[in-house]
Amino acid sequence: MDYGKFKYESAQKARESRRNQQLTVIKEQKLRPKIDQHDYETKKGHVSRFLSAGNKVKVTIMFRGREQSRPELGFRLLQKLAEDVSELGYVEASPKQDGRNMIMVLAPHKNAKPKPKVKEPVES
Repeated sequence: MDYGKFKYESAQKARESRRNQQLTVIKEQKLRPKIDQHDYETKKGHVSRFLSAGNKVKVTIMFRGREQSRPELGFRLLQKLAEDVSELGYVEASPKQDGRNMIMVLAPHKNAKPKPKVKEPVES
């Protein structure tokens, strides 16, 4: 067998397998337990935008000072966020306390197709 032909075919197979791979991007959104309603809605909009684009979202709640003694506030906030964006994604990793932070990972639904970025024309 010709070694050059073998090398070429193996390079073609490797290129084809790379073409079919999908890169997973994890976006992060940070919150605090005492977040105001308007700020929560803004952060929720960011999370929903990330999920609709087909990215995973890591939601982090940062506790400081006395807030560390009330982790249930952060847990409730993460549950509320998961419920609010349930039509776009699901909870991949349930909320876990990690030192001063509580972390949850949301992933987009498998059957949902990412929306392409469309820029609207600017009228002059």
